[in-house]
Amino acid sequence: MSPTARPADSLLLIQEVDSNLEPWGVSLISVQTLCGAWEEVSGYDENLNTIRTYQVCNVFEPSQNNWLLTTFIDRRGAQRIYVEIRFTVRDCSSIPNVPGSCKETFNLYYYETDAVIATKGTAFWMEAPYLKVDTIAADESFSQVDFGGRLMKVNTEVRSFGPLSKNGFYLAFQDYGACMSLLSVRVFYKKCPSVVQNFAIFPETMTGAESTSLVIARGVCIPNSEEVDVPIKLYCNGDGEWMVPIGSCTCKAGFEPDNGNVCRACPPGTFKSTQGPGLCLQCPPNSRSTAEAATICVCRNGYYRGDGDQPDEPCTSVPSSPRNVISIVNETSVILEWHSPRETGGREDVVYNIVCKKCRADRRSCSHCDDNVDFVPRQLGLTDTRVFISNLWAHTLYSFEIQAVNGVSNRSPYPSQHVSIDITTNQAAPSIVPIMHQISSTMNSFTLSWPQPEQPNGIILDYELRYYEKPKYKKKECCLLLESSLSTLVVLELSLRADMSNCPSPLGCPTHFSGSPGMKIYIDPFTYEDPNEAVREFAKEIDVSTVKIEEVIGAGEFGEVYKGRLKLPGKREIYVAIKTLKAGYAEKQRRDFLAEASIMGQFDHPNIIRLEGVVTKSRPVMIVTEFMENGALDSFLRQNDGQFTVIQLVGMMRGISAGMKYLSEMNYVHRDLAARNILVNSNLVCKVSDFGLSRYLQDDTSDPSYTSSLGGKIPVRWTAPEAIAYRKFTSASDVWSYGIVMWEVMSFGERPYWDMSNQDVINAIEQDYRLPPPMDCPSALHQLMLDCWQKDRNVRPRFSDIVSTLDKMIRNPTSLKAVANIPAVPSQPLLDRSIPDFNSFSSVEDWLAAIKMSQYRDNFLNSGFTSLQLVAQMTSEDLLRIGVTLAGHQKKILSNIQTMRVQMSQSPTTMA
Repeated sequence: MSPTARPADSLLLIQEVDSNLEPWGVSLISVQTLCGAWEEVSGYDENLNTIRTYQVCNVFEPSQNNWLLTTFIDRRGAQRIYVEIRFTVRDCSSIPNVPGSCKETFNLYYYETDAVIATKGTAFWMEAPYLKVDTIAADESFSQVDFGGRLMKVNTEVRSFGPLSKNGFYLAFQDYGACMSLLSVRVFYKKCPSVVQNFAIFPETMTGAESTSLVIARGVCIPNSEEVDVPIKLYCNGDGEWMVPIGSCTCKAGFEPDNGNVCRACPPGTFKSTQGPGLCLQCPPNSRSTAEAATICVCRNGYYRGDGDQPDEPCTSVPSSPRNVISIVNETSVILEWHSPRETGGREDVVYNIVCKKCRADRRSCSHCDDNVDFVPRQLGLTDTRVFISNLWAHTLYSFEIQAVNGVSNRSPYPSQHVSIDITTNQAAPSIVPIMHQISSTMNSFTLSWPQPEQPNGIILDYELRYYEKPKYKKKECCLLLESSLSTLVVLELSLRADMSNCPSPLGCPTHFSGSPGMKIYIDPFTYEDPNEAVREFAKEIDVSTVKIEEVIGAGEFGEVYKGRLKLPGKREIYVAIKTLKAGYAEKQRRDFLAEASIMGQFDHPNIIRLEGVVTKSRPVMIVTEFMENGALDSFLRQNDGQFTVIQLVGMMRGISAGMKYLSEMNYVHRDLAARNILVNSNLVCKVSDFGLSRYLQDDTSDPSYTSSLGGKIPVRWTAPEAIAYRKFTSASDVWSYGIVMWEVMSFGERPYWDMSNQDVINAIEQDYRLPPPMDCPSALHQLMLDCWQKDRNVRPRFSDIVSTLDKMIRNPTSLKAVANIPAVPSQPLLDRSIPDFNSFSSVEDWLAAIKMSQYRDNFLNSGFTSLQLVAQMTSEDLLRIGVTLAGHQKKILSNIQTMRVQMSQSPTTMA
């Protein structure tokens, strides 16, 4: 049978070189029935090597039933067994005078048992309940054996059987009238070898009971690595191959990948601050590391890191003092100006603080200034090298310190560098008249009276009274006469969500609410004392037998997400997405997991992901929703970059806004509206999903990641500034997020604000910078984005307005032909919203409103400046002539006129 032949009553199955196949060494026993039997004889293999074979050739005897039985084979835990048979068969037609009973096939059987049956005798072997594996036929048979030419036609066949559950098994070969030889038999099972993949070690794993089975193997992170996604596992298929990796490990901070699947410590002088695939980096300037596996380099003496500095940024120092300070004293106010420090410490965040001290004339003692001293724009954190200080005492000596500080000044043990200046105020002007009284009135006159100013600062010589004719139209303005003092108060009537910043008194500002009768209102499931009651009320319980899980398509916060099928009684079978709750959950995790179903179950809209039901009465707990074939919108757009027309993109945005309009009308605030949370089906219908962001946020706002109570982070790039700063989430903050989604759609899934840090994004938004239009984005769509990004949430459009605007664009595609000029590429700076685009204004009134100078509307129009072309020619003398006397207002208007001239020279459009 083999080069290492056993005695005549046994057969050794030889191990072949294959690392993922496990063989056995067993013996074969010949069982003879009737006349004739298997015989062990010498023969040749196809390489002309002498071998021992089992052969049988009783073709001239009818009714052959010759068996060859192996000894007991321990299955060693294998569930499926493979048998490789090498044999030769004589062609019956080549045998002279052979009867019709001659065969060219034989049968392979197996018998599974927990014990050796050798003691039961040959009779039992013949009667044992063998299970047939297959009838084996030769691909090639030989008609003659020419030992001179050594002509052999060897066949190799492999069969498998299973599943096996007992301790072992026997193999049996049945001949029923063939002329054949068994050259070798190899019995083996398949396994997946131990492997290191994605920085995780997976143990040697046997294949499953079926050839299509997938056996899960759990992985363990290699030394100096950490889990990234859990659980870490591979699937071993029926061919002994690894597939479908889920989860991974990655090198810890302080370690870098080396030779594929080894995490090596960073050598001295280098560092790695985060876990991940990145390599160790050289220490940045002014820092060092002296030990291995450094996660950060320590700053050298005199250098520091700020609170927002990243480990890969250089260490920096404090700035030197400001220079060349000058003062302009005007009665009880002073203007201070200075030059920036010669040394900034290597940072760009230098700001200035003003320390004000009031001193005696002999300078022997000084005290801090009164609380009513006013600093414009502010006393601390000045970014400009200028400050206006008012409400000072007349004829008083003041000492001012101008401190230069930066992001590391609070790390230094030394006081901030500063420059001092002393000034003495002049004669003070009187304070304003606090109130006016109407004493009497007639058809042609009225009488007013007022008290003396609280701070006359000398003798009042006269009063100047200015009056003007009241405009015929005022926005809901009325007057209220108080009998006790006859004072006049302005009362504003406010509708819901109106800005109350102009209201002088809460008693004078009634708020009016209006609503639609019969409107369905969203109910927060967290208001239920028993959250399970909310699930029962809003979500339908599904029998687990109607759900069929097919494949893993992702991993969620609470467990894995699968694609599957749902077949409810009386309905057709549909594809569904199945979110599962991982094993070992806490009750709070189960409550939070099902809260999303309680929320989703209240919604019924074609642009909101549909909840099919929940499974809570068996394990695992499941949330079953409709299946969206194209997945998340952001990745779908990136995969199809440039493949859709503008109208198609507008249609997608229209669907999203319609869904958000529905949610806002139900008084539901999404809080996490982003393209990654919009799902797309096969018909390109976009649906809002992911209702899992917590409503509650931690009170500690010092953490720049703004962590929520569920441990997730507020998505800064998509979140309105008031929601980040004051945690005021409203439908208006969802509108801001929708504007970012529009930008993502028009840029085909590009990351908003590119590689800017979250803190840089916050700072830029605070300074009125906005995202520029994506490439080939129609100007009308970008203007709608800018409207969504208005700083004042009360002037942002409502979702109903957005739906209406997009509908008009779809009905009138020509409105989308004008393309914005500025491409949205990482090298393009953000747009400064404080500098308006004058091409978008049709009148002087609109322009003045945009630059917040509406109070001069009548001055311009009454003086004949009725068009933007005339305004563009104005000078400072013109502004003085029409009554703009304040220097700050003159500077602002002239600056915007200069910008207008530049834009006019670049645009062929004629302004009205």
